[in-house]
Amino acid sequence: MSSEVYDCIVIGAGIQGSCTAYQLAKNQQKTLLLEQFVLPHSRGSSHGQTRIIRKAYEEYFYIQMMQESYELWAQLEEEAGVELYRRTGLLVMGPENSEGFSRLQATMQSHKIPRVVLEKQEFSQHIPNVNLTDGNGALIDTLAGVLYADRALRAVQRLFQSGGGVIKDGEKVIDITPGAVVSVTTGSGVYRGRNLVITAGPWANRLLTHTALQLPLKVVKINVCYWKEKIPGTYSVSQRFPCFIQMEPKEGEYDIYGLPSNEYPGLMKVCYHMGSETEPDERDKQTDRGDIDILMRYITRCLPGLVPVPAVVESCMYTVTPDHHFVLDSHPTYGNIIIGAGFSGHGFKFGPIIGKVLSQLAMGQVPSHDLSPFGIKRFQSQARSSL
Repeated sequence: MSSEVYDCIVIGAGIQGSCTAYQLAKNQQKTLLLEQFVLPHSRGSSHGQTRIIRKAYEEYFYIQMMQESYELWAQLEEEAGVELYRRTGLLVMGPENSEGFSRLQATMQSHKIPRVVLEKQEFSQHIPNVNLTDGNGALIDTLAGVLYADRALRAVQRLFQSGGGVIKDGEKVIDITPGAVVSVTTGSGVYRGRNLVITAGPWANRLLTHTALQLPLKVVKINVCYWKEKIPGTYSVSQRFPCFIQMEPKEGEYDIYGLPSNEYPGLMKVCYHMGSETEPDERDKQTDRGDIDILMRYITRCLPGLVPVPAVVESCMYTVTPDHHFVLDSHPTYGNIIIGAGFSGHGFKFGPIIGKVLSQLAMGQVPSHDLSPFGIKRFQSQARSSL
């Protein structure tokens, strides 16, 4: 065991852990970032080339966090000297009279989020090659766009290291011993830190077992599908085609989302916002394709310019809470163990602001955002001691 004691150890070098480590190093905290896989890797939830960034949310607390997240992404772009964001706009479609779509419009309006409401008669002239479902309304979040995910993750890790931070990858954590100084054991050694941040995505509960806590987290495998354009360029980013979200395609179904063809020329990414439960170390044993059937029916009906059979299917994992809101909190027993988990498939765009608030918790500061919607207490009946 080294006699070295870090101010903070962060476990998990996805976007949330990397942004947290970066913020800690920026605040002169001696920080170690541990990652079980050799970097870069595609085994978790932060890989892939693109993610949507948006302010279009039903909940005011997400909009408030996104206001600052946009500013922090811009700062990261400047510091890294790399383009991380491309503005495309986001088309949101949903049943006009549904609670979700009405609440989204009301929240965006009250927070003065720049948006354009598209009337039915003008929809096809603004958004060619998309069929708006009967009874659906449509609006555009004009500042939304695409985040270059892999590039962003590499940039944040590089900035963390150039600020004096240490990354040790290929080191799987096998034990955590809480205390005034926390000990973290990997296959290669024991590391000690005054504070610990756990941002381990699908592996969060496995690590929390060592701290006698289990959260109600469900790990699901997502089929990330790319669909061939019948005429190349129809839905491309260069033709100014926006990202889109289709809310509640049918009663009881989850949202469908898409990004313009970009990373694979001629292929558009369109996915279902849920998957089937899986074991993170055996992700690909889960072979359910029910989501792909839903997508094929939707594409046939609403995106006539795509071949309605996926050309490429990649895998990702979501770690989902019962209410689909994040967990950003201190451990209920050990105040120097901070938990960021349950990002439920919509956390990437928040990376910089989540990194900031988790680092504030780790430094014993009052977080700059109200974290009450993300507290562990809300799961009182479900978060249980694992003793």
